[in-house]
Amino acid sequence: MTDPNFDRHMLEGLVCPVTQSTLSYDAEKQELVSKAAKLAFPIRGGIPIMLVDEARKLD
Repeated sequence: MTDPNFDRHMLEGLVCPVTQSTLSYDAEKQELVSKAAKLAFPIRGGIPIMLVDEARKLD
């Protein structure tokens, strides 16, 4: 389910807080994914939560 409040154009201005690399948008999981840091940052209520403590670790 996509969140109608999330502006995908905002992604262009966001970078990973750990590596400063670009992020990809996973619409299914409502996450911003940093492949470089192997972290997925959640999007809650249309707002990306860019805190490392809130991120999910990727395998």
